[in-house]
Amino acid sequence: MVLKSKALIEAFYGSPARYSYWNGCSTGGKQGLTEAQRYPGDFDGIIAGAPANYVTHLEAWSIWVNNVVHKTPDSFIPEAKYRVLHDAVLNACDALDGVKDGVLEDPRRCHFDPKALLCKNGDAPTCLTAPQVEAAKMLYSPAINPRTKKEVFPPLEPGGELKWNPATGPPGLAGPQPSGVSVDLFRYMIFNDPNWDPTKLDLDKDVALADKIDNHTNNAIDPNLKPFFSHNGKLLMYHGWADQLIAPENSINYYNSVSKELGGASKVSDSMRLFMVPGMNHCNGGDGPNSFDAVTLMEQWVEQGKAPEKMIASHSTQDVVDRTRPLCPYPQVAKYSGSGSTDDAANFSCKAHR
Repeated sequence: MVLKSKALIEAFYGSPARYSYWNGCSTGGKQGLTEAQRYPGDFDGIIAGAPANYVTHLEAWSIWVNNVVHKTPDSFIPEAKYRVLHDAVLNACDALDGVKDGVLEDPRRCHFDPKALLCKNGDAPTCLTAPQVEAAKMLYSPAINPRTKKEVFPPLEPGGELKWNPATGPPGLAGPQPSGVSVDLFRYMIFNDPNWDPTKLDLDKDVALADKIDNHTNNAIDPNLKPFFSHNGKLLMYHGWADQLIAPENSINYYNSVSKELGGASKVSDSMRLFMVPGMNHCNGGDGPNSFDAVTLMEQWVEQGKAPEKMIASHSTQDVVDRTRPLCPYPQVAKYSGSGSTDDAANFSCKAHR
């Protein structure tokens, strides 16, 4: 499609397009990374948001999340209790970044223990039963291969609880049923068995089989982006810290793998940057500023050599902007200057994580 589009443009205008850009999120983010890895000459700039690039592991983790809350009938956490859990997380961790604003700048700094919400006697709407506490702890933990003890996929992060089993909107991974996309991948692509039971998922054998059958057909995890970078290709990734469908650290893991492959973060900073978005759900929405113009920044990066030092994001309520905040190139974070409104991006700067 890329090649045909370029041919049509050249035929119509009499000259080829000067620049080509990709902009996609989720599966679109994965497709962007696939382009960079397999067809490095197609695009000059690629914007890849919340990429579903480790497909086999992502879909196994998605099923695992649902299995966690359905381990027993008592393990399931009803939608209303995620509000209780979310509020407790904010009470414990919101101020860690220096600003109490209902958003965690880096949820990995939050070490909230759901046991703090354990019901003292029986069950109640304002607390978690012992099986629910155990389920919540596991949701905050990565899926682990039981044999090798290696991580299969990173965890859901503190601060994103309201979307794990929402009453309205798209279903969450911790809802009544496992993800249909995830189940279908294993039923029809891996096992060729429409009766395969997702509750029987084996994070060792089944994931290994999925990786073998996929053989990098869907997975887009190749860290060698040297061919893409060698023609001045630029890659801008972003991922919401409150993503409820693809664990945010998946993007960090891929960014780190590329950095390691090509000699360190300083070697790739002119070609690749990752922006983690505090409080943003999957691709958009959420309590944090989640609207930003990555396309203009990408054009400036490719066409003027101006690498993005920050992205200004905004949050709106009923179409009225009520907060702006800079998004920073990973691993930097936005730090409050100490004066002025905490709803104004001008009062924040990108600094090294401490």
